[in-house]
Amino acid sequence: MEKGKVLIIDDEEGMRRFLCDCLEGIADCDVARDGDEGIKKVQSEDFDLVISDLKMPGSLSGIPLVRAILALPDAPEVVVLTAYGTVHEAVEAMKAGALDFMEKPLRGPDEVRLIVRNALEKRRLARENDRLKAVRAKSEEERPIVSDEGFKRVLENVAKVAPTDTTVLILGESGVGKEVVAREIHRLKFGGSGAPFVAINCSAVPEQLFESEVFGHEKGAFTGAVERKVGVLELASPGTLFFDEVAEMPLSLQAKLLRVLETREFRRIGGVKTLKTLARFVFATNKDLENEVREKRFREDLYYRISVFPIHVPPLRERPKDIEALAKHFLKKFALAMGKKEMRLSESALNALQSHDWPGNIRELKNVIERAVIVAEGEEVDADDLALPKGALIGCGQEGLLARLERETILRCLEEVKGNRKLCAKKLGISLRTLQYRLKEYGITG
Repeated sequence: MEKGKVLIIDDEEGMRRFLCDCLEGIADCDVARDGDEGIKKVQSEDFDLVISDLKMPGSLSGIPLVRAILALPDAPEVVVLTAYGTVHEAVEAMKAGALDFMEKPLRGPDEVRLIVRNALEKRRLARENDRLKAVRAKSEEERPIVSDEGFKRVLENVAKVAPTDTTVLILGESGVGKEVVAREIHRLKFGGSGAPFVAINCSAVPEQLFESEVFGHEKGAFTGAVERKVGVLELASPGTLFFDEVAEMPLSLQAKLLRVLETREFRRIGGVKTLKTLARFVFATNKDLENEVREKRFREDLYYRISVFPIHVPPLRERPKDIEALAKHFLKKFALAMGKKEMRLSESALNALQSHDWPGNIRELKNVIERAVIVAEGEEVDADDLALPKGALIGCGQEGLLARLERETILRCLEEVKGNRKLCAKKLGISLRTLQYRLKEYGITG
């Protein structure tokens, strides 16, 4: 069991020394001579357990000291020492929140060690429980918000591949939620086990530091390597390693990563020991990797190795039902964070959200809702609070110029292709789903 940290508060030097000797090997001990000194130490340091005498000189002692310790944030466990014949005081201390008590004269080291081990184990379990709750809460918060059939099909594929060790490539425009999909794969694979999810953004790491970030390095491997660094291949094992914007990875590193994918083995820079990674690999990009291969910016062999199971995340404009669901989710989240009452979206705001093209996808929607929560007066967010381009506010009174031009363009295209919607969508450079949504929005039935 990992050693804990214990503070002993007692005015008798002999008792302090005896308790520290008893705990050698199972806890690191610190001491305080009275309650005033003790409370200052608990306020400034992180202790797992406080052992305190109930009868001490000074302004703070006994039950008030126990209450003061337990009132602190992330308070340690408390065990009290009481004199023979004053067990009723120990009972009062336990009613105030103390975990246990020891009666003087102490019966020996074994009694002390048993009580301390139990207290430290209780503390460890409480912290592990808090950690798992935090992991679960974070996992729930990051789960995909889905109402649209298109995105439901994406999650069906996620559910199929998640239990395997297969490498996954997530494709989609910037801001569509590729990392959310990656985290969902991780959640379905590892659940609440605590397995790490490590993400590295390939476009944010300078090329000269990339190899060190991925593989790590040994002390002295190069100028400035003053200590050993563990790379993401180690940090993510045995969980999930997510390479975001993989198209931006330097060519010099692509061959080395390919070898890792094939053998699961690597060495730190400057190292001689071969290490293994048990990480599950997930990649994502907003670029056309086949074109990157043609342009010699991405290795063909690496492309085939990472695209075993591609998942395409559609842009938000092709997921109209998700727009409202996500907007309401962000509205609730930001209203709560800003201490506002429960807020709602007006009909005009919903129409404006549905009519906007969302070039920035979910990231743009999130920013729009956050701003709207700040500026909105009262409990309702109106279209004006969204500050969307006026041309996108269809259904909020007059049609904007852009909306009218779009409607006319669609009608003209349909006329040219004699009503063939699939061909019309291809000519306009949009998906058939988007075209069908626009036709419904503009009331075009032909």
